Amino acid sequence: MKNRNGLAGLSAIIALLVMAGGLAFAAAQKRDAVSYHDTIVVLPGETRDSVVSFGGDIDVQGKVRKSVLSFGGTITISGEVGEAVVGFGARIVLKETAVIRGDLVRLGGSLEKEPGAQVTGDTVNFRISELTSKIFGEGFKGIFSLSFWPVLLFFKVVNLVLWILLGLIVASIYPKQVAAAADQMRKAPWPTLGIGIAAYFLFVTAVVIAAVLCLVLIGIPILIGLALGGFLIKVFGRVAVFFLVGEALSHALGRGKVTPVGAALLGALVIGLVGFVPFLGFLIIGVLSIMGWGTAFRTKFGTMENWFQRKPLPPSAVTEPQSPAA
Repeated sequence: MKNRNGLAGLSAIIALLVMAGGLAFAAAQKRDAVSYHDTIVVLPGETRDSVVSFGGDIDVQGKVRKSVLSFGGTITISGEVGEAVVGFGARIVLKETAVIRGDLVRLGGSLEKEPGAQVTGDTVNFRISELTSKIFGEGFKGIFSLSFWPVLLFFKVVNLVLWILLGLIVASIYPKQVAAAADQMRKAPWPTLGIGIAAYFLFVTAVVIAAVLCLVLIGIPILIGLALGGFLIKVFGRVAVFFLVGEALSHALGRGKVTPVGAALLGALVIGLVGFVPFLGFLIIGVLSIMGWGTAFRTKFGTMENWFQRKPLPPSAVTEPQSPAA
């Protein structure tokens, strides 16, 4: 058994989260066994490629060629899994006839292994409270204690689902604009980040001023308008980031070109899962959010190449110099 701690453990968690996002995306693209709060049963004699569950149970009595992934719920293996079994906050039960020909990875949750169960790869266990205390010190241990962690996990899962839905909606309605914004982010990441920082600072300043003006009522409509505008900017920018990350990861997985909706789904899953990593996930998502603000402003919501680029005058606007009168 391998126990990871410190920065090595944190790096391993990030790698697992990225792998989990890729597995979930691959299963969804193939229309394989994907469940949301439902139970998936692979019966004896039945074969599936991959099995992914969000909050539901998985019961493998037959064979899964590749991997089994579950967020919450219970994974029960009495058959065969060709690659890895990965559980995030899940209860994993290995019956005596279970055969896992790859690794068994558990982040939180519990593991019950009967005598005779076979795991040919590594068994990797992460305990959230122990890992965070070793990485960040004992002061953080209480934050991720059993009494607080389920509540935090619940809100993170709800946030992940909401962003996935927003990503699918925006990418479906405005695929060209999202792709154009992501393309500009890819070509000029540093200018995009700089514009994002400036835009976010100006927005916060405007919100503070509007809040002060609320004392004389005039600031209330301004504050409502800023809230609506900030929401639209954040959503569009975040979806553009989803598209960029999803497209890059799709190429890295060797899947080639992906649709805007598929890229947004994959990016939302990966970034959402990274958000589960304590502290570092918060920093990564913060930087990506600022990048989203920058690309929304820089591309004017994907409708033009560069909002701040000076455009040449059309030929019709150029006039010939008038000759002096004789």
